[in-house]
Amino acid sequence: MASNTGGEEVVSNKQVLLRNYVSGFPKESDLYVTTSSIKLKVEESDKNAVLVKNLYLSCDPYMRSRMMKDLPSGDQPESSSFSLTSPIVGYGVARVVDSKHSEFKKGDFVWGRTIGWEEYSLITTPQHLFKINHTDDIPLSYYTGILGMPGMTAYFGFFSIGSPKKGERVYISAASGAVGQLVGQFAKLIGCYVVGSAGSKEKVELLKTKLGFDDAFNYKEEPDLDAALKR
Repeated sequence: MASNTGGEEVVSNKQVLLRNYVSGFPKESDLYVTTSSIKLKVEESDKNAVLVKNLYLSCDPYMRSRMMKDLPSGDQPESSSFSLTSPIVGYGVARVVDSKHSEFKKGDFVWGRTIGWEEYSLITTPQHLFKINHTDDIPLSYYTGILGMPGMTAYFGFFSIGSPKKGERVYISAASGAVGQLVGQFAKLIGCYVVGSAGSKEKVELLKTKLGFDDAFNYKEEPDLDAALKR
């Protein structure tokens, strides 16, 4: 529902918030949906702020730790506990609605780490927001996966730090995860022999049949991991 306030359009903004801090696996009851309102205009005082309409939101494993209480933030606020009074924040893809930032204009597509779990987000610290330049031939959703944080982690971790060579053997733990499965496919593309481990028979089968791993095993069924890797 939209309304006008002083000539500026105001719309409802559905949001997902954390109800309770968790100590194990999050439950559906630990989250709740609420609705606020938001102006579709960046205030003149919000220098460099960007208002976006969220299109895709990423649900990543690290977010579970941020649902725990009293995490030390230090110099990395993105690793601190989520606030119980603000929407959950993570990676996402969005379209710019209004902007006071010189690098972003209305209609631009962006991806980044400061996207809230809500319909619209006012981003006042857009240093972790990136403009998407290729929108015709690449699905925008890819920027929550292979072209986003999981893909960059896999690519730079494997090629820049691992520095693999053709014919080498590569072992990947958590191989069915968002990063691990990409590392395995990168390794296969350059001619490595790739072995992955996962935590269920179904995941192991997926690694072998769909993701092209040369071999895989369920680490929960291996009493001796070193022996398993030498097979």
